Amino acid sequence: MPTRRHLLATGLALAIFPTTSTAEIHTYLPGLAEQAMREGKRIVLIFGADWCSTCRRQERIINDLRAASPRYDAELTLIRVDWDAYGTGDLSRSLAVPRRSTLIALKGQTELARIVAGTGADEIKALMDRALTG
Repeated sequence: MPTRRHLLATGLALAIFPTTSTAEIHTYLPGLAEQAMREGKRIVLIFGADWCSTCRRQERIINDLRAASPRYDAELTLIRVDWDAYGTGDLSRSLAVPRRSTLIALKGQTELARIVAGTGADEIKALMDRALTG
C-alpha cells in the first residue's frame, strides 16, 4: 500500500514531468491558415498579443484543455496569429476579426464558432469541442 509520502512524491513528479505532451500551437505566417482552410482542416485561430492579459488567459485555458484531451492536438490545427503583426492583415480582414483576444473555430472556410475577449473555460471548451465536431 502506498504511503502518503509516496503519493505526494508521485503527484509532484507528474506535475513537473507531465506524462502527455502537447503539439505546438503553430505561429501564423501569411498563407498558413489560408492553406489549412483550403485543405478543409479543422482549425482554431487564436488572435492574440504577448502583452494582452486576456489573450494569455485564453491560451492558458486552451493549453489546459489540450493537456486534458489529446483529441484537440490530434484533430485540430491550432494557429496563433500575432495581432501586432497581422491584426490589420488580409486574414484578419477576411474574417472580420474585431480585435485581439478573438478565437475562431473553422472547418475549412466555414466558421463554426467565435469568441471575442471571452475567458470562461466553459465557453472556450465549447468552441474547441465545436471545432472537433462541426
